[in-house]
Amino acid sequence: MQLSVTFRHMDSTDALKEYAKDKVERIRKYFPDPISAHVTLSTERGYQHAADVLIQLHNGLTIKGHEATEDMYSSIDLV
Repeated sequence: MQLSVTFRHMDSTDALKEYAKDKVERIRKYFPDPISAHVTLSTERGYQHAADVLIQLHNGLTIKGHEATEDMYSSIDLV
């Protein structure tokens, strides 16, 4: 699976990138052949941390998710 992580309006850290990758890899339990995943981590209004996930499956379906909380790790968990 191709996986990319993008940071917007914040500094990129390896810890956040690895945490997001580990969480997205869990999709293999439900869908055996995801083609690609794109995770966008950003800050909104200075205090809201948002996580957006877009996963493309092998059968053409697209899964999207968005979550915003005050903690980035919490946003990644909830999305």
